[in-house]
Amino acid sequence: MSMQPHDPALLRVSDEDRHKVAEILREAAGDGRIDLDELDERLEATYAAKTYADLVPITVDLPAHHQQHPVAKSPVPKREVLPATTSHNSSIAVMGECKRQGAWLVPASHTAFSLMGSVTLDLRAATFAERDITITANAIMGEVSVIVDAGTHVVVTGVPVMGEFHQAKDKTPALLGPDSPIVRVKGFALMASVNVRRLPPPGTPKKILGTY
Repeated sequence: MSMQPHDPALLRVSDEDRHKVAEILREAAGDGRIDLDELDERLEATYAAKTYADLVPITVDLPAHHQQHPVAKSPVPKREVLPATTSHNSSIAVMGECKRQGAWLVPASHTAFSLMGSVTLDLRAATFAERDITITANAIMGEVSVIVDAGTHVVVTGVPVMGEFHQAKDKTPALLGPDSPIVRVKGFALMASVNVRRLPPPGTPKKILGTY
């Protein structure tokens, strides 16, 4: 399997790149855009970053990102999708299964709810109504799974209660840039699971990818 060795986002970052991002974060804290606790968290992630793809999420929501972030200098493939055939404001599963996939339009705000059931929102071939969308995912003794592609930035801020609410390990390298769409996933998981997975394009052979 080709790992796209020429993708700029997969190149290793230098100490100078890390220092540039750290300076963006300090300026943001000085402007009151992030608090001191968040500054510490982002600085820790900055100095632990290994590739440009690791650095992008750290400043993607800050104004200076578009002018100073090193990844902005590197070309990122444009996200190509088919025209949307339908749209849904909500996805609900009560002791059953609800799956959204293919060429569908994701509105600026989408609600997913699972009660002892399973909701899958596959966004890899979807069209986004806006560059920045929010998915409110609530699960009770069930599961909500959000699937994104390499070119979509994800911000997960949900609350787990005797369950899990998280972004799983990527199964394909993130290829993010200043124009990448942003999907914000919030909500709660009560004795349930809400997870976000970054997967290769639909139809990629599993024998090459491994089980995901």
